[in-house]
Amino acid sequence: MNFDWVAPGRIRFGDGVASELPSIVAELGGPVFLVTGSDPNPPAAVVAGLERLGVAGRWHVEGEPTVELAFRGGAAARESGAALVVAVGGGSVLDAGKAIAALARNPGDPLEFLEVIGRGRPLVERPLPVIAVPTTSGTGSEATRNAVLSSPEHRLKVSLRSPWMMPRVAVVDPRLTWTMPESVTAASGLDALTQLLEPFVCSKSNCMTDALCREGLSRVGRAFARVLKDPLDAEARAEMAWCSLAGGQALANAGLGVVHGFAGPVGGMFGIAHGVVCAALLAPGTAANIAALEAHSPGHPALGRYDEAMRRLSGNVAADRRGLAPWLELLVATAGIPRLSALGLNTDSWAEVVAAAKGASSMKANPITLTGEELRAILQREAEG
Repeated sequence: MNFDWVAPGRIRFGDGVASELPSIVAELGGPVFLVTGSDPNPPAAVVAGLERLGVAGRWHVEGEPTVELAFRGGAAARESGAALVVAVGGGSVLDAGKAIAALARNPGDPLEFLEVIGRGRPLVERPLPVIAVPTTSGTGSEATRNAVLSSPEHRLKVSLRSPWMMPRVAVVDPRLTWTMPESVTAASGLDALTQLLEPFVCSKSNCMTDALCREGLSRVGRAFARVLKDPLDAEARAEMAWCSLAGGQALANAGLGVVHGFAGPVGGMFGIAHGVVCAALLAPGTAANIAALEAHSPGHPALGRYDEAMRRLSGNVAADRRGLAPWLELLVATAGIPRLSALGLNTDSWAEVVAAAKGASSMKANPITLTGEELRAILQREAEG
């Protein structure tokens, strides 16, 4: 019962709430620096009225953001005179928006503040306020205090992190997710599931994150299956949007684990989308944790949590952890997630990937420390299917 909680200053959730964005911006005061994805024309419901309030500048994010993109975006936001950042898009766009807001107020070398490849020092000045408007249901970036940035030079994805980077407002409108491509729905949905499971079993969970994860795990299994079958299932889309939001809050206040420990290195080295990596490694990572706990710490409370997670995900009150990895494998296969080997991850790179994963910040909260051999076995199980 001892925890520190960070969350968006305000969460506005529901079908159609994106139309309220101009009034929310007006409350905070403009002008706005607008960050969007590869489509330079975000949904009209989101941007209607922003021009009237004043858009000082725009920034488009192609793919997952790099350190260089965030640095240049921060400079552009600073020069524009914007008073706040509005980020509209998937997790990459929201991360870019948060990083741009931070670097707009903290100029200089971004390595000063970056984890792993940099000095990891705290931000000196508070970032510009951020309004985060997700158009996917996966990363929960609208409710996290970090921004994941890739560094091609280091072949890694790392975080810019600060409690000050939590969005001032999260505007979560499930309708904005209805047009997600099937592949994005699949990968982002499994990322949302991962971000409910890993904080639930991790070493830093608390009663607040437990409440979110328990509710989310009970919802995400059935909702994800429904959106795969019918992308226009409004109720299921709303459930997935809420699960993503819940997972974001959970990971921001507890931590993650081995699946996300691999996600940064694999994504950074091979340019594979974050959600795809998490989806592909979800079942083998879960199986490895359970096996290691049973072998080395059979009384560990995480084992009971894996039992509970399986019951909640499947809706089967008689289920336990023995069926969890196979259940996840079937779900991933149904979603059509490709093998990582087909996307460039080959056996020759496994040693480098394992070494990088060991040092990843997400690995710190894994319920048990996995050996290099156990980590390599995760990659092997994924490759073999």
